[in-house]
Amino acid sequence: MPRAGGQHPMARAYHLISADSHILEPPHLWKQYMPRKFHDKAPRVVPDGEGGEAWQFGPDTPPAPIGIYASAGRKHADVRWTGVTFAEANQGNFRAEPRLAEQDIDGVDAEVLFGSARMMSHFFSDPDPEFQRAGVQAYNNWIAEEFVKVAPDRLIGLACMPALGVEESIREMERCLRLGVRGVWLNTMPSVGPAIRPEDDRFWDAAQALGAPVHFHVRVMRQLQKPRPKGVRGDDLTGLATVGARDMIVDMAEIIQSGVHDRFPALVWVAVETGCGWIPYLLEQLDDRWWRNRSWLPIKLKHEPSFYFRRNWRAAFMIDRYAVMNRHVIGVEN
Repeated sequence: MPRAGGQHPMARAYHLISADSHILEPPHLWKQYMPRKFHDKAPRVVPDGEGGEAWQFGPDTPPAPIGIYASAGRKHADVRWTGVTFAEANQGNFRAEPRLAEQDIDGVDAEVLFGSARMMSHFFSDPDPEFQRAGVQAYNNWIAEEFVKVAPDRLIGLACMPALGVEESIREMERCLRLGVRGVWLNTMPSVGPAIRPEDDRFWDAAQALGAPVHFHVRVMRQLQKPRPKGVRGDDLTGLATVGARDMIVDMAEIIQSGVHDRFPALVWVAVETGCGWIPYLLEQLDDRWWRNRSWLPIKLKHEPSFYFRRNWRAAFMIDRYAVMNRHVIGVEN
């Protein structure tokens, strides 16, 4: 085991790892890590109108309160969308040392860290590629510098990939792995297409060669969107309950049927915050439809679809008793 950084020099065995943990981007991130010429367009902290603070993404976007994103460590009755400031928020949301102390309290040996999709959507949806590049690199530099470097064996950072095409993503992946991150987080396909395409193969090839697992958080974005704070206020129970399984069941099926796992057999793919209870059904149906129609399907797979899931995929869930009940069907190691 590598030694942890900071004040945590003792090596430890891994017993419990959180596969899907989040940070809350701190107020200083964008001004400290982005070039000055972009500060006017960068997200900034403003009052939320109810005694708390919010991110202002742009003049045509309502402020996005930090409350629900700063809920870690709070009693359920105290979790709210508005009325929370960065000073009041649990400091482990955006500082490494308090985060490590909280890991010790919770009995967690390490966490895989994701940023917020709504924050990165601000950069993805901007028409200026230089601004998007600067924003993505700012986030990646921050997570590497202020989290990963402090305790690289406990704070497992992922690099957010830009939505600027395959070559741009390869360069950013290579750069970030040199900074110490352990994998990549994709919001779109590398080619920024609506689904996986042959053009993406150059990225998968590079990721496999570098040993960088590919993570999709909740879903693959089919088109670039601006942040929509009013649309994610928690009043849509249907969306909250179904979005991960609803989208990833299609994303995973498309990826498997593309034949990418035959071309890059060592690349690891991770579906995060999607639940897992639906996976046995998907694999059963894919195998059945492949077997019935394999003589004429244009995509020729070397193995049945479920083989690729068990060899190449990992999936993470929060509350999913049916996944636990079916863990041997899904694959405990998956």
